[in-house]
Amino acid sequence: MGDKAVGDGAWMHEIGFEVRDYELDLQGIVNNSVYQNYLEHARHKFLREIGLDFSDLHARGIDAIVTRAEIDYRSSLRSGDRFVVQTRVEQHGRLRFIFRQEIRRVDDKAACIEARIVAATLVNGRPAPCEEIRLALEKAASSLRRS
Repeated sequence: MGDKAVGDGAWMHEIGFEVRDYELDLQGIVNNSVYQNYLEHARHKFLREIGLDFSDLHARGIDAIVTRAEIDYRSSLRSGDRFVVQTRVEQHGRLRFIFRQEIRRVDDKAACIEARIVAATLVNGRPAPCEEIRLALEKAASSLRRS
């Protein structure tokens, strides 16, 4: 089973941030590891907004885990920069979802980061498809197409 674009290439979610001074490295730019925090927060916020609560899922034995992260660093963010993280998701086979994400500076719309994050679902600690996650993502994509 190949990739299935759940969101048909459109951004399904966007959240804004501002760079804080303590996120910078010695060079005065956002440390590379901090970008992963931004991306993760955006994914979690998106999933909560479509009705998927990680704590509740985990309590029921369902976990989505990151199995791969590919990040292309395009342009650096600096202290005070305002930026958005845009997210869309594709289904890949029965167990995996691929989150495509971009970080763009607000002022000049420059792409700072392009990321491909692969997540797999576990049920009771074993790889297994999760219909609840798949349906929530499809419902989100469907409402995006209607708007």
